[in-house]
Amino acid sequence: MMVDAINPLATTTGQNGAVHTEAAEAGAEPEIRTLSSRVVYADDWTRLRRDEIERSDGSKGTYAVVERDNFALIVPAANGGFYLVEEYRHPLGRRGWSFPQGSFPKGGKGGTSEELARTELAQETGLRAGRLVPLGTLAVAHGMSSQYGEHWLATGLTQGPTDLEPEELGLRHAWVRRASFEAMIRDGRIVDDSSLAGYALLLLAERRGDITLP
Repeated sequence: MMVDAINPLATTTGQNGAVHTEAAEAGAEPEIRTLSSRVVYADDWTRLRRDEIERSDGSKGTYAVVERDNFALIVPAANGGFYLVEEYRHPLGRRGWSFPQGSFPKGGKGGTSEELARTELAQETGLRAGRLVPLGTLAVAHGMSSQYGEHWLATGLTQGPTDLEPEELGLRHAWVRRASFEAMIRDGRIVDDSSLAGYALLLLAERRGDITLP
């Protein structure tokens, strides 16, 4: 399927083409071919890979790729609002609010995405979900990373103890009304793109009539 996008900024030079919405065919030749690859940095959470590449026109170059494990993000909904977590984000040099999220620790037993979602929710907020509904899977930063986030809606919540990891020192959680959540996006208290992506998936599910929030 191909959709012709009308771009009001397009010139008559033909630089703006149609928007292709079909998924890549299985087994199709990639448009960028990897000639060689090496890891230039690695720790328990991140690997930085440098690829020597060849483009479809034969030109060559390099590409840096950040490898991280896929993670689960949970949208805990109750009483017309959401539970959020706030913690210090070192790369940004500030604290910020977001939905609970995380990946399995390196060297652990691992598990399914749903098990990860339940684990992260309980660790960071103490909440246990009576029901988890998948909202969708999205690439986090498709221009630089291979990581995906799997987004879940959690309802039927009951409170229990938290079990924070050492990296989560100072993390706290709070319930906010839905209107307050949207206000926090507008005023910059929420800047986490994965939380906004999860909320967008939730809005789409509501629009389709797939879910009704408590």
